[in-house]
Amino acid sequence: MSLFLLILLLINPKINQIETENSKPKLSILIDDSKSISFFNETNSIKGVRYSLMNNRLLKDKFHIDEFTFGNSTQVLDSLTFTQKQTNISNAITSINELQKNKIAPILVLTDGNQTIGTDYEFINSKQQIYPIVFGDTTKYVDVKITQLNANKYSFIKNKFPVEVLLNYQGEESVRSQFVISKDNRVVFRKNITFSKENNSVTILTNLTSTREGLQYYKASISKIDNEKNIKNNTKYFSVEVINEQTKILVLSSILHPDIGALKKAIESNKQRKVEVFKIEDFKGQLKDYQLIILYQPNTKFSKFLSKLNEQNTNYLLISGVATDWNFINRMQLGIKKNAINQPENYAPNYNDKFLPFYQEDISFNDFPPLKDKFGEVTISKPNQTLLYQNINGLATQQPLLTTFNENNQKGAILFGEGIWKWRSTSFLNTNSFQEFDKFIGNLVQYLASNKKRKRLEVNYENLYPSNSSIRISAFYTDENYKFDTRASLEILIVNNETKEEVKLPFSLVNNSYQVEVENLNSGDYSFTVSVLGQKLKKYGRFKITEFEVENQFTNANFSKLQKLAENSNGKLYHENDIDKLIKDLLENPNFYTIQKSIKKEKNLINWKWILATLIILFSIEWFTRKYFGKI
Repeated sequence: MSLFLLILLLINPKINQIETENSKPKLSILIDDSKSISFFNETNSIKGVRYSLMNNRLLKDKFHIDEFTFGNSTQVLDSLTFTQKQTNISNAITSINELQKNKIAPILVLTDGNQTIGTDYEFINSKQQIYPIVFGDTTKYVDVKITQLNANKYSFIKNKFPVEVLLNYQGEESVRSQFVISKDNRVVFRKNITFSKENNSVTILTNLTSTREGLQYYKASISKIDNEKNIKNNTKYFSVEVINEQTKILVLSSILHPDIGALKKAIESNKQRKVEVFKIEDFKGQLKDYQLIILYQPNTKFSKFLSKLNEQNTNYLLISGVATDWNFINRMQLGIKKNAINQPENYAPNYNDKFLPFYQEDISFNDFPPLKDKFGEVTISKPNQTLLYQNINGLATQQPLLTTFNENNQKGAILFGEGIWKWRSTSFLNTNSFQEFDKFIGNLVQYLASNKKRKRLEVNYENLYPSNSSIRISAFYTDENYKFDTRASLEILIVNNETKEEVKLPFSLVNNSYQVEVENLNSGDYSFTVSVLGQKLKKYGRFKITEFEVENQFTNANFSKLQKLAENSNGKLYHENDIDKLIKDLLENPNFYTIQKSIKKEKNLINWKWILATLIILFSIEWFTRKYFGKI
C-alpha cells in the first residue's frame, strides 16, 4: 500500500475542468459633494435618490454598483458632507472612464451641473454612456454678476494701474445697474450700466491711482436689480501692493535669441522689475544703474564689462550656449572653468531638493526639454549651491546645470545651456499657464538682485483668500550659517483684526520648508505673527478673507450642459423626480448585459496532502512493526 501510494503521488494524475463565471456590468454612481448642492438646498434630494438606487433589488441583481464622490477631486464614497469648495465634473468622468476601461460600465452623475475648475465637461469623449441626474432649480432668473476681474498685483506710488472688469446679465428685459469700485468705504470709480437681452455683457476698463504705499484692498461691486435671486456674485475683492522703487535688470547679449524674449517676459511678469536689453556693442550706459546684469552667451566683446563686474561686485547671471567663448570665460577668473570642445551637447535638468540659498519647489524640471551647450567638464573653485544638475541622455550626473554663488558680497549664477524659452513653453503646455516658470525665474532674480543681508526667516503667503478656502502659509528658516534648519519649531498666531479672536497653530516640516494650513476662518481682515520657538526671530504679515465663495455664484442648475453631456455619450438626462423611469431604462437596456466566461482549470485528481499524510503513517507503522518483531 505504501509503495502504491508513493507511485501515485509521483505520477500525480490531473484532469481538466471547465468552469463558467458571470461578469455583471458595472454601474458607477458619481455624486456631487460640493457646497453648491447645499446652496441649492438639494442635499436631502440627492440622499433620497441615492437611497432609491442602492436599495433597488433588481438594479443590484443586474449591475455591480460602485459609488464615488467628486468636488476638488474624485474619491470612493465614504460619506456625503457637501462641503467641497470646488467642482470638477470633467475630472470625475475622465477618472471613471479610465477605471472602467474596456468594460460595460454606464455612469450616473448626480449633480447641479455647475463646474468651477477643470476642462469643459460637455465636450468629453466618453466611451461609457452617461446618465446625468440634474438637481437644483432649472428656472433661469434675472441676474447680474462680475464674471472676471483683472488687476495688477503691483503698482508704483503716484502711478496709475489698470483694472479690467467683465460684467454679465441674464434676463429678457432691459435693466439698469451701477458698477462701483471702493477703497476703505470710499468710492474711487463709479459707472452706470444698461443691460438688455442683446447687450448682456459689458467690459469696463479704468485706471486707478496709487496714492499710498503698502498693501491696498479694493472692492468691486454691481448693484442689485429687481427680482435678482443671487447677489453673492455681485461683489469681488482685489488687492494691489504699492511700492516706490523698481528693480532694474540689464541683459547684454552677443547674439539674437528667443531666450532673451522669454527671460524678459518672465522677469517683467512682476511689475516691480524692469528689463532693458542691449547688444553688447550698443550698450553705452553704466552697470551701477542696474541691480542685476544678465550676460547672455559672452565672448571677447564682454571683456571690459566682466572686469567691471568683478571690480564693482555687481551681481550677475551668466547664460552660456553654443555661441559662448569658453576660452575667454576661463581667463576671466570667475571661479568657474569649462574644458569645452567645439561639439554641442544636450543637457536635461535634474532637480536638487537639497538646494538652500532660496526656496524653489520642483515645477517638474525633470520633464523639461534639454538645453544645448558645448560639451565639456565644469570645474568650480569657489563655494556654490546647485539647483539643477545635468542629465545627459538619461544619465544623471553631478555636473551643474544651474548653480549659484555668494562670495565677497557678490551674488552670481550660471546656467549652462541655451533654450530656456522651451522650458517656458513646456511649462505652459503642462499647466496652461506661464505662472510656475515665471515664478521660478522671479525667485532666481530676486535672490540675485538683492544685496540685503539674507533674513533667516522668510514667509510666503497670499494677500487675498476666498471665503472657506484653505489658507496655506509656508516659512523658510535657516541657522546662523544660513543652512536650512530642520530642528526648529515654528508656530503662527493669527488674529482677527475686528473680533480679536486668535488662532495659534504649529508648522509642519514638508521637504525644505515649514508649512501650515488653516481652515474655517470667517471673512475679514487678519494679521499674523510667525515665531521660531526658543529664538527671537519673528515675521509679521496680514491678509484678507473675502466673502466670495465660488460655489455660491450660480443662480440655477446647468441643464443645457448636462443635456449635451448626455447626448454626446449616447446617454440620457433625467430629473430628480424621474428615478423610477431611469431604473426601468437601465434594467431594460439590452446594451447592459452579463458576460459569461468559460475558464479552463487544471485540477489534481488526488489530494496530495492526504496521500502524503497516509504514506507517512503507513511507513511509520511498518517501521515500528519490523522494529518490534526484530526484523530491523
